[in-house]
Amino acid sequence: MIPSAAQVHFFNTEHGDHMLAVDGSRVFDVPEGTAGRFAAMNTAGQSAFLRSMGLDGTPFIDDVPPQDMRVRSLSLAVAQKCNLACTYCYAAGGEFGGPARNMEWEVAKASVDRLVAEAEPGVRINLAYLGGEPLINRDLVHRTTDYAVKQAQANGLSVGFSITTNGTLLRHEDAAFFEAHGFAVTISLDGVGKVHDKLRPNRGGRGSFDIILKRVEPLLAAQHRMQVGARVTVTPQNMNLPETLEQFVGMGFHSIGFSPMLASPNGQHELDRNDLDEMLTQMIHCGEVFEAAVIQGRRYPFSNMAAAMQEIHRGTHRPYACGAGGGYFGVSADGGLFACHRFVEDEVGAMGDVYDGPDLRRENWLADRHVHTQSPCNTCWARYLCGGGCHHEVIHRGRPACDYIRGWLHYCLQAYVRLSEVRPDYFGVPTQAASA
Repeated sequence: MIPSAAQVHFFNTEHGDHMLAVDGSRVFDVPEGTAGRFAAMNTAGQSAFLRSMGLDGTPFIDDVPPQDMRVRSLSLAVAQKCNLACTYCYAAGGEFGGPARNMEWEVAKASVDRLVAEAEPGVRINLAYLGGEPLINRDLVHRTTDYAVKQAQANGLSVGFSITTNGTLLRHEDAAFFEAHGFAVTISLDGVGKVHDKLRPNRGGRGSFDIILKRVEPLLAAQHRMQVGARVTVTPQNMNLPETLEQFVGMGFHSIGFSPMLASPNGQHELDRNDLDEMLTQMIHCGEVFEAAVIQGRRYPFSNMAAAMQEIHRGTHRPYACGAGGGYFGVSADGGLFACHRFVEDEVGAMGDVYDGPDLRRENWLADRHVHTQSPCNTCWARYLCGGGCHHEVIHRGRPACDYIRGWLHYCLQAYVRLSEVRPDYFGVPTQAASA
């Protein structure tokens, strides 16, 4: 049984005292001093408090893992090779610990056929291209996209596309192709200028930043249906996040997001607890700029913050951090199914192939990775907003980032209340916050 103290999280803003009801991720305004009174109660008193607020009903999330899930999204490792030599690469230089190779058409076609076969009419399927560097195998990306569009139309489906690229191989004509198909394009950039170059050099040791900027310009100029984002992997070497964010906003990226480096095959550049404390400080600085922009009526493309505001407003509550091993899989160059793109060629996350679909290992995965089976997640107030953390990072590194995640979510809850009070129209519908 989850203790009552793990069912709520109290926080305050200049607008008063507030409480997150963990089950269902609901935000309430509460009388001043409620947190102290709750902490002083015994277990029976805390349970009575929760009953008085109507928070003792059937839980939103039970212990039962999802059954018979359909595959909705695949990421294709179309090129298990790369032209860069990033110092921390989760794919071990793009090759995932094996020989460098490209995906063949038969595997890509079977991947699309798998998505279409499992989809009911009217749903949206999603196809992502990753690597390594996916544009090494550009022809397959084009052929697979065209095939997926035709198959989706023939079966009453919609299809979305995304690609994550280091940007060095982009061509001018790629802009028109990505725009025509409404791609979400993610460019891996780890800072500005020499900061990026130290972390993401080419195989000869030369920096890649200048060539990426030159090659991404046509995409930034053309984006309409296409959306071009920058993803920054945060290491101890590129911790000046507000400056990086401002630079990328000025370049015209549709979104900019930061992700901590928690697990790399060689252990290089992994963040320790002190680094994560510093990252949290930097992220909050970025969030404050986001808040100011929203209050002024300006769009500010800090994707970590925008996503958090949307999830809190929707009352997002989930038993997993993501869809890995459920409705989403990574596909290796030879057609193997893995829990996600980070587990490609890793037996820990192996779950069948695109020809026969997920095997019985998926059931064990979903049971084992459920947030209620994870410790200390099952008694953490952030469990249904966090979902237990990235499976790959937890399995291969443990949980060094729990305090960082809780600190970030605590700040985001405060920001949500502030924006709800000052700019409720930002959320488009009446705010979730209620009074106790």
